[in-house]
Amino acid sequence: MSLTKTDSLYQKSYFNRITELKEYAPEAFRTFFAFNDKALAEGNLSVKLKELIAVAVAHITGCPYCIDLHVGNAKKNNADKEEVTEAIFVATALKAGLAVAHGVNALNAFDEEEKDELYKASYFNRLTEFGDIDAGTFKAFAAFDHKSIKAGKLSEKEKELIAVASAHTTGCPYCIDLHTKNAKKTGSSLEEISEAIFVAAALKAGSAVAHSVNALNAFDES
Repeated sequence: MSLTKTDSLYQKSYFNRITELKEYAPEAFRTFFAFNDKALAEGNLSVKLKELIAVAVAHITGCPYCIDLHVGNAKKNNADKEEVTEAIFVATALKAGLAVAHGVNALNAFDEEEKDELYKASYFNRLTEFGDIDAGTFKAFAAFDHKSIKAGKLSEKEKELIAVASAHTTGCPYCIDLHTKNAKKTGSSLEEISEAIFVAAALKAGSAVAHSVNALNAFDES
């Protein structure tokens, strides 16, 4: 049984409607895509690495249009399937790591700590307590997290830049602190880190813009 347009919420062809936004919000459309194009252009980071960062971020935002577009772009810029996969696993580790990292706040809450400050870098030190509470699960997560960031087809520097972008997408302050410092240790300059952050910004905003084609469909069907 074939799906009707109403039943199928995501089809590649729907993404073609995105240019219609130019008619309804021309200046916002123009300025956003000027930013998007600049963020993903060659700079201190190659287009290939920026597209791999975009792939990782798209898997965190969960935008199917962005995944389809940027995996294709990464491939066009000579990224292979192994590199794309490694970028996805960095994103996976950072998205899972967001929940684990915020667990230190849960420990504070459970222990009824009388602290007005909800986020302090020192709170992250409580993370190892999960190893005492649920040793097997914590050890399994730590092993995956450690493996995902180690050099493979992508270098550790490249993976840390992907992690920085991913951390800015998840909004985890502990992850931003950790992976920005790690990126610096692996040789990234502040210019490279900044470019990675702007790719994340473009993709996080871009997922909202991309989903607008579903809004256009919904508006036309109502």
